[in-house]
Amino acid sequence: MTTASTDLLRLTADLVAMPSESFDEAAITDWLETQLCACSHLTVTRVGDNLVARTDLGRDHRVVFGGHTDTVVANGNAEPRIDGDTLWGLGSSDMKAGVAIMVELARSVAEPVVDVTYVFYAREEVSIEHNGLRELFSSVPELLTGDVAILGEPTGGTIEAGCQGTMRADITLRGARAHTARPWMGRNAIHRLGALLEALAAYEPRRPVVEGCEYHEAIQAVAIDGGVAGNIVPDEASVTVNHRFAPDRTPAEATEHLRAVVAPFLEDGDTFAVNDIAPPARPGLDHPLLARMIDRSQLAVRAKLGWTDVAFFSEHGVPAVNLGPGEATLAHTADERVQRAPIESTYATLHGLLTQA
Repeated sequence: MTTASTDLLRLTADLVAMPSESFDEAAITDWLETQLCACSHLTVTRVGDNLVARTDLGRDHRVVFGGHTDTVVANGNAEPRIDGDTLWGLGSSDMKAGVAIMVELARSVAEPVVDVTYVFYAREEVSIEHNGLRELFSSVPELLTGDVAILGEPTGGTIEAGCQGTMRADITLRGARAHTARPWMGRNAIHRLGALLEALAAYEPRRPVVEGCEYHEAIQAVAIDGGVAGNIVPDEASVTVNHRFAPDRTPAEATEHLRAVVAPFLEDGDTFAVNDIAPPARPGLDHPLLARMIDRSQLAVRAKLGWTDVAFFSEHGVPAVNLGPGEATLAHTADERVQRAPIESTYATLHGLLTQA
């Protein structure tokens, strides 16, 4: 296995030690800019707190690596701690270990067999309208072109292909106000929600196989709102529903599916409104660069059930997968940590892509 000349666990710890909660990424971006501007084989462009570094060797193919530099709010784990081959600390898994690998590849592989674009972007952990990658696609899309893209989201060193789309919809049911001493004179909108919630709980999700990857859709009620006062029958109640949908459906098709699920419970005056939607991404595993990398390193492959920024690349016609050394189940937890072995094995996999493709 190819090993890095830098201690990648230590480098990850150094990155964890740089506070970079969402909207506070300037310092880590400054450090990255200094590191990459020192590499004569890279052209570096900064857009706000986003950084793009590119080789321009005239190769036949271009690979894009992407990683977000921000973290969620600290939970007593702001300071990194190395215990043997384990690093504990905020962002260690999601995704400063992946960023460390990108930094080391950018600094050390001066003549890759493919051209490479390294994208370090801000504000991934907050609402999509603030996403730094979205900002780059809007302002400098020409810098993000490539044949394939690999994002360092935590996957335990395996390939998680594509991603499911996600949407949130608000469903509001109407009733009629009355005094709770005489409820028969009104109609309780909160009670009306009961049948809808039972249907959502009983929903049988699809599990479609797309390009060999099995996805698992879901519909879940995630918030309830209603009520006027303790002595009033409520005339309005709403539920917010989250729908995760596989990449064989467009956002429009997924919206119509969710609408059909709830339609039997809607009456005149009720409303159904989608308030947030993000498209899915197909796996794209048939691209030769990805197929050879998977075969060379004997990587396990599974579907990405959550939503990730691979969808931005897929929207622009670039096949994209998730591959990072962290564990998604540890992300955002007080016990967030990452192991040395998956960092080094993921580095070896990506090093092979750049030197043996």
